[in-house]
Amino acid sequence: MPNTARWAATFTLTATAVCGPFAGSALAAPQPGTSGLYAPSALVLTTGHGEDAAVATPERAVTLTCAPRPSGTHPAAVKACAELRASDGNFDALNGTTGAFCTKQYDPVIVTVQGVWEGKRVAYERVFSNDCVKNSATTALFSF
Repeated sequence: MPNTARWAATFTLTATAVCGPFAGSALAAPQPGTSGLYAPSALVLTTGHGEDAAVATPERAVTLTCAPRPSGTHPAAVKACAELRASDGNFDALNGTTGAFCTKQYDPVIVTVQGVWEGKRVAYERVFSNDCVKNSATTALFSF
């Protein structure tokens, strides 16, 4: 192979190797409105009776996706996502109604949250003394 042909082949391969990724990324850019395989804010919430999530049987489970838009099986997904954003994802900062009258019956209810909130893995559990206390102490997030 003559030197000129060798230089042309080398130049073409080098240009393709250097400029190729730029052209490929422009062609492979995601379309507006599409999301990746995993949403950055997707949670699974469960509730059940017991004092420990490891031994309590989940009685109800819902999904909550807050990005790109609120969705899932949670009955109040829009409100729950708004509350989580307002608390910056801090589940303990969510406060429900005050002044509710509940019995002192001890029938523990456990609520768990597993998933990803704004790209960070979360695992949360909280025990309430009964359903009335759970419903009055929390917001729309745990009302399912």
